[in-house]
Amino acid sequence: MKGFLLRIAVVVVLCAVIGGLCLSRDWIVASFCGIGLIFLIVELCSYYKRSDRKIKLLLSALENGDSSVRFSTRRLHSVNSEVNTMLNSIAQILNEVRTDAARRDKYYEVILDFVDTGIIVLNSAGAVYQKNRAALQMLGLEVFTHLRQLKGHPELMEALAQCGSGDKLQVDMTLPRGKVTLSLRVSGMMLRGEPMRIVALSDINRALDEREITTWMKLTRVMTHEIMNSLTPITSLSETLMTMPDDNIDEIRQGMSTIYATSRDLIGFVASYRKLTHIPTPCPRLFNVKPFLERMIELARYQVEASNVRMTVTECADDLIVYADENLVAQVVTNLLKNAVEAMNHKGEVTMKAYSDSNESVNIEIANDGPRIDDEVAQQIFVPFFTTKPSGSGIGLSLSKQIMHLNGGTLTLRPYSSCSNTTFVLTFS
Repeated sequence: MKGFLLRIAVVVVLCAVIGGLCLSRDWIVASFCGIGLIFLIVELCSYYKRSDRKIKLLLSALENGDSSVRFSTRRLHSVNSEVNTMLNSIAQILNEVRTDAARRDKYYEVILDFVDTGIIVLNSAGAVYQKNRAALQMLGLEVFTHLRQLKGHPELMEALAQCGSGDKLQVDMTLPRGKVTLSLRVSGMMLRGEPMRIVALSDINRALDEREITTWMKLTRVMTHEIMNSLTPITSLSETLMTMPDDNIDEIRQGMSTIYATSRDLIGFVASYRKLTHIPTPCPRLFNVKPFLERMIELARYQVEASNVRMTVTECADDLIVYADENLVAQVVTNLLKNAVEAMNHKGEVTMKAYSDSNESVNIEIANDGPRIDDEVAQQIFVPFFTTKPSGSGIGLSLSKQIMHLNGGTLTLRPYSSCSNTTFVLTFS
C-alpha cells in the first residue's frame, strides 16, 4: 500500500513540475519529466490490472469451493507483496468461515442422526436436500436423493410430492420387513431464496405396539389377581369336601370333584398367563449368533417330535454378534421352531439365516414350508390369548414379541409378497 501511495505522490509531483517547466518554456526537461510521468501511469495501470486479476481469481476459486488458492509473498520488496498478503488474509478468513459452516452442518447432521424421528428436507422439484439415518431406515433405503426412488410406494411418493406446510398425514406402506404406518408432519422454510419443505416421519407401528403391550400387561395383571382370588377358596373348599367320610353325599362329592378338577385347570390356565407380566428383566450381553442358532436346532430336536423335519442354518457369518439376553432370545427361537414343526404337521423343512442389514441391525429369519397363514389370522397372531390351536394358550407369540421388545428389538411376520415361505423375523437394532 505504501508503494502505491508513493507512486501516486510522484505522479502528482511530476504533474506540478511539468506544469512549472512548461510555464518557464524549459521544453527539454519537461519532455523527460513527461516521459517519466507516462511510465508511472502505465505502471499504475499495470498494477491495477494485476490486482484486479488476482481478486477475480480469488473470487472464482472461492465460488468453486477451492479455498487453497494463495499468492506469493516471497519478494518482500515487491510492490505486489502487500496486495498478495491482504488477499491471502481475505482467503484465510473466508476459508475459516467456510470451515466453521461445514462443522456446523456436520454438527447438525450428527444431531439429526441421533433423533428417532425421520427428517427429510425437500425442494419444490422433489430433490432431497437433507435426510437423517432414521428416515432411511423407515423407508428401507440406503441412498435417498429424489422422490422418484419411492416409485415402489406410490401413496407415499404422492403424499410427499403434494404435501404443504402445516399438513399432517398418515400413509401405509409395505416394506420387506412388514407393513408400516408412517405419520407425516410438514413445515416450510426458505433456504437461499428457494422454498423448502421439512417432513418429519414417525413409525407409529412401534408406538402402537408399545401401547398395546402395556395395555395387555395391565389387563392380564388385573385378570390374574381377580381370578386367582376367586378360584383359590373354591379349590380349597372342594378339596376339603372330597375328604369328608359321609356316604350320603356321594353325589355332592362327585359335583365337588368336578368343581375341584375344573378349578385346578383354571388355576393352571391363569398361571400360564402370568408369564406375560412376569418376564425377567433382560441381562444383555454380546453373544455369537451362529453357534447360538445351531444350539437351538439341537435343543428343538429333543423338545419336539421333529424326526421328519429338516432344520438348517443356511446363512450366518461366523463373526455375527448380537447384544441381548441370550436366554430370553432362546425362548423366542424355541417357540418359533416349535410352532413351525407343528404347522408342518411334523414333516418338512425349517431354515434359519442371520445377517446384518444396511441399517446395522441384525436380523434372524426363521422360515418353514408349511401352510400359509391367512391374512385375517396374521393380523391377530401377536394378540395375547389368540390361538388357532385346539389346545393352545395363545400366549407364545405374544410373549415372544414382548421379550423382543424388552431387548430393544422386534418380532414380525414377513409378508408373503416378499417371500414364499412363512417367515418370522427377529430384528435387533
